[in-house]
Amino acid sequence: MPIKLAIPKETARGERRVALDPSVAARFAQTGIEVLLQKGAGNEAHFPDEAYTEARVVEDAKALLGEADIVVKVAPPTVEEVNQMKDGALMAGFFHAHIHTDVVQALQKKKITAFAMELIPRISRAQSMDALSSQAAVGGYKAALMGADLSCRFFPMLTTAAGTIRPAKVVVIGAGVAGLQAIATARRLGALVEAYDVRSATREQVESLGARFIDLGVQAEGEGGYARELTDEEKAQQQEALAQHVAQADVLITTAAVPGRQAPVLIPQKMVSGMKPGAVIIDLAAESGGNCELTKPGKTVTRGGVTIHGPENVASQVALHASEMYAKNLFNFLTPMLPEGRLKLNWDDEVIAQSCLTHEGAIRHEATRSLIEGAKS
Repeated sequence: MPIKLAIPKETARGERRVALDPSVAARFAQTGIEVLLQKGAGNEAHFPDEAYTEARVVEDAKALLGEADIVVKVAPPTVEEVNQMKDGALMAGFFHAHIHTDVVQALQKKKITAFAMELIPRISRAQSMDALSSQAAVGGYKAALMGADLSCRFFPMLTTAAGTIRPAKVVVIGAGVAGLQAIATARRLGALVEAYDVRSATREQVESLGARFIDLGVQAEGEGGYARELTDEEKAQQQEALAQHVAQADVLITTAAVPGRQAPVLIPQKMVSGMKPGAVIIDLAAESGGNCELTKPGKTVTRGGVTIHGPENVASQVALHASEMYAKNLFNFLTPMLPEGRLKLNWDDEVIAQSCLTHEGAIRHEATRSLIEGAKS
C-alpha cells in the first residue's frame, strides 16, 4: 500500500495559501506516494482542483485526515484537526507551539510525529527547506509596496513641468531575508534606502542592494543567523542613535522578529513623535507584538500624523507564489525521509532531529517541553 499524503484546506482566518501547489503535488505522486486533496483546498491560492491532475479529491476534511499517513499544512492545525488524524501519522507545517500548547498536547495523545517548519535549523544544507526564509521574502516585498501605498509621497524622483520631486527616504530596520527583500523592492521603486541591523556582517549585503548601511556602533551577532538580545545599555545607545535616522524617514519598515519570542520594541512612542508628518511605519513584526510600541496587530492607526500599519500573515497576500515556494520547501524537507516511497526517519540527521516537535507521544522539542511541563507544575 502506498503512503497517502493529504493536502487539507486551510482553516485559519485569512489564510489563503495551500501547502502544496499542483506541480509539487505531482512530484510527490511521481515518487510513488498517493496524494489526496481536500476539495477546494487550493482555490484561495488560485489553484483549482482540476489543476491537481495527480491527486485524488476528497470531499471533506474528516475523511481526508482519517485516511492520511502524512498531512501537510501551512497554518497550525486545530485540536479538532489533530483528533481527526490516524494515530501515529505524520504532520508537517508551521505549529508555533509556544502559542498553541493545546495542539501540542493533542499531538502527544494521538502519537503524531509532528515536524515544525519553523524549527528547521538554519544551516547551508537546509536552505532549500527553509520556509521561514521563503515566506519572509514575500513579507519584505509586500512591506515596501504597503509603504508606497500608504505614503503621501512618491518613492522615485520625478522631474515634471511642475518641478522636480525628490525621492522618498525609506529606512529598513533588520537586514534578514525580509529586510533585504524590502530594501531591494524599495530601491526598484526608486526610493533612497537606509538600513540598520545589529549584525555588522549584514553591511555588505545591504550595500550590495544599493542601500546605505546605518552604523550605530552596536553589534549583536548571535547563533543560528539571529541577533542576540541587547543589554539595557546597548538598547539605550541604539535607540538614541537610531532616532536621528528614523526622524528623517518617509517610510520606516521594521522586520526584527525571532520565532517563538516576543518581538523587541525598537521604536518607542517618543521616537514616533519625532517623525515627520505623513510618515509611515510598516511593522512586519506585528504578529509577535511589534517593533513599534504603538503597533496594533492587524490594524492601521495614526498617531501625531504618523501612520502605523501592523499587517498580519503578509505572505498570504501573495498566496500563489507564497504557496509555490512553501511547497518546494516541504518537498525538499520530506523527500529524504521517503526513500522509494517508504517513511524512514534518520534521527542522526540534525535537520530531522531539530525540527521534530512530537514523536510517539513525547515532546522532542526541549523549549516546548519545558513550557508545557512548567505550566502543569
